[in-house]
Amino acid sequence: MPHDSRIKVAGSIVLGGVTKKVSGRQKCQDVSSGTACFDICVKEGRFPSGWVLLQGSLIRRGGDYDARLCYDLGVGFKDDQYFEIPSSSKGVINELLPLPANIKHIKFLLMGTAGEFELCQLSIAKVGALERIWRMVRRVVPMIFLHSRQKRKLIKLTFFRMLVDLQGTYKIAGKLRAHAAAPPYQNWIEQFDELTADDRTQINKHITRFANTPHFHLLIMADDTASGAVQKTLDSLNGQLYRHFTCVLLDMTARDSGLITEMQDMAWEVTRVAQPRQAAWLEQFNTELADGKAHEWVLLVRAGDVFAPHALYRFAREALAKPEAAVLYSDDDELDGNGQRRLHRFKPDWSLTHLRSTNFPGDAVALRGGEVAKAGGVGVDCCRYGTYDLLLRMVDVVGDAGTGRVAHIPAVLLHRGGAPLPDPLPGGERGLEHMEWNDPQWCVEALRAHLARNGVKGDVVETLPGCWRVRYELPDVPPLVSIVVPTRDAFELIRQCVGSLLDKTTYPRFEILVVDNQSADADALAYLERIAGHQRVRVLRYDLPFNYSAMNNMAVREARGEVVCLLNNDTEVISPDWLEEMVGHLLQPGVGVVGAKLYFPNGQVQHGGDLVGVGGVANHAHAFLQRHDPGYCNRAMVAQEFSAVTGACLVTWKEIYQRLGGLDEQHLKVAFNDVDYCLRVREAGYRVMWTPHAELYHHESVSRGKDCSPEKKKRAKREVAYVRKRWKHVMRHDPFYNPNLSHERPDFSLSNAPMVRKPWESRE
Repeated sequence: MPHDSRIKVAGSIVLGGVTKKVSGRQKCQDVSSGTACFDICVKEGRFPSGWVLLQGSLIRRGGDYDARLCYDLGVGFKDDQYFEIPSSSKGVINELLPLPANIKHIKFLLMGTAGEFELCQLSIAKVGALERIWRMVRRVVPMIFLHSRQKRKLIKLTFFRMLVDLQGTYKIAGKLRAHAAAPPYQNWIEQFDELTADDRTQINKHITRFANTPHFHLLIMADDTASGAVQKTLDSLNGQLYRHFTCVLLDMTARDSGLITEMQDMAWEVTRVAQPRQAAWLEQFNTELADGKAHEWVLLVRAGDVFAPHALYRFAREALAKPEAAVLYSDDDELDGNGQRRLHRFKPDWSLTHLRSTNFPGDAVALRGGEVAKAGGVGVDCCRYGTYDLLLRMVDVVGDAGTGRVAHIPAVLLHRGGAPLPDPLPGGERGLEHMEWNDPQWCVEALRAHLARNGVKGDVVETLPGCWRVRYELPDVPPLVSIVVPTRDAFELIRQCVGSLLDKTTYPRFEILVVDNQSADADALAYLERIAGHQRVRVLRYDLPFNYSAMNNMAVREARGEVVCLLNNDTEVISPDWLEEMVGHLLQPGVGVVGAKLYFPNGQVQHGGDLVGVGGVANHAHAFLQRHDPGYCNRAMVAQEFSAVTGACLVTWKEIYQRLGGLDEQHLKVAFNDVDYCLRVREAGYRVMWTPHAELYHHESVSRGKDCSPEKKKRAKREVAYVRKRWKHVMRHDPFYNPNLSHERPDFSLSNAPMVRKPWESRE
């Protein structure tokens, strides 16, 4: 086949087993019934072989943008016979592929999960050697200049490698495109998590330079159902690079057990404390912690949990790097029955609201001994039911001072593997003395006690296993909320929005300020005149060119409420108590902004908090999930802290809003003004919260339209440039999105180039 010939791809789309014919552009196909699969066939001749160029455009809306080109050599499709097809953020496909000879059939898997797609005409063209080299260099060189030296070193993206292995370097550069396949967890472990011999040498050298040597007390909880589990934990401690620790086995059985046998032949002493003596032993242990040194730390461990070889080193290093910290926690994963790692949990940085929603730090936690003693110490209940109560008591002592007293280590240091402690009684009977480790009933009671100790009035209900909703009690006279709704024309939208506010909202004290921006539609004007007579509604006129920030700022100046709610005119209330939920969070100490959970009309998530710097300037977390999909680590279903929330629905204090200058009407007239405001609120020392329990529909940008004109495009570029420059330091690392996750797209997938620095390689 001549090298410049081109095959225009024709075929069919297979959706959930149903085949649909394809010609030209396929627009917004709903693939909720199954994975989108494009069958490629050649009407005449055969598929080209050797190096080819696959070009086209694939715009997708969903939770997983991984795309693959699978080929059949005549014996069916094999698991290892495919090419990953990355694309740009705008969906452009421009990929060089070394196709084998004699391909009989090709399948193009468009995305890995349900969603929508727009597929433009694809083509496959043969390319010569010079064009191939030119195209490869054209991709690699910009990627080298675009990414940091640390990232390039991590993934071996260098000019030298480009010279000696252009094809391999091209493949690496492709993984950094916006929509590239996430690595399988086992591959990620091999490439980024396993320690090399050089790593171990560097860590040992680093330990010798420590100014102090933090000491760790490891308390291992086990019963006689955990056969072999104790030994697994002890073996992992035997392999620790950092050796300053003592180990105590708290045997939860009421009789002598085989656990004592498992502890023999250890290179260091393990103290066993039988159940009858535990209360007295723990009392003495807590007394010693209270009188002990500053560098004493406590870890509560389940038998069967396994520590990474550098776990205690990382905890020690963090303790020395952050001497004010009282709580250290790391990422973790789980061991299956064959010892394979799975179910990774890459956690965000500290958030008290998140902790009140779920025990997101888990058991990968080290607690400063002196503060443990101040918090009431380690009790028998902690050893039997889990660490959640102790962690909440620690927060009571150290306070919610952001990340100052609590530090997160973005590394997998614990592999969960322990069996539950102990089993429920026969016949389904349950009592406090028979709860499982981190039992939901026990955790709810611990959370209620924590709220009571802090004078917080509210109820706790379980929403998912291990997840809770705190319904904060409002004062007898809750603050007046001024709901600001900018609009222009869009009669149906503003009628639906205001109608849902008046008909569904159960919050007792609110007013609606509709800001009319030069409406000309007769129906819209008549409706605005009609609602202006409602006792809860005022219509304000903004007779200037569209400036979303200025419109809201003008309305806030006219607002009578202590609390301001910014709300788009294309929203519709779902949950009647949406405002009680948001104001309840806003009334908590130190909270400056609260955002809601928004849905597209089809029920998919539109907004679940904003991630800053991930996938560009800012992007919505959990986008396109189904309404009740828990998301990554249940984060789509629990209240938590975020760097920003969307201005389509947020509440804030009027005093803070005006003190900080409101939305930026000079630099950010249309976009990113909400993100900028939230970041300024955080910069001023307040917290930004998001709750999934305040739910609304959102028809995004329906009334304003898309930024498609040359003037709008220029304005959008200016606003993007301003936010990137103003918040450059935040763009590098959003504290509520783990740096081991993809920075190219905000979907909580694993990163092909984790933005994590190895402390043993840094100069300290």
